[in-house]
Amino acid sequence: MEAASHTGFIVAAYATAGAVIGGLIAWVMLDYRAQRRRLGDLEKLGLKRRSATAQSGETIGRAGT
Repeated sequence: MEAASHTGFIVAAYATAGAVIGGLIAWVMLDYRAQRRRLGDLEKLGLKRRSATAQSGETIGRAGT
């Protein structure tokens, strides 16, 4: 077998894999920014995350205890 006859396929496969991985990374980054923006909008409206109260040291009691 001659390696030179497969060079085009190998380069195309690596380029496609790189494009797919790059696209996935870009998608995740854009989605992260969108989610952070939505969270900020909700916090401006006065809604807080449940994890924010747990981090501040407040204890949330159970009903009936």
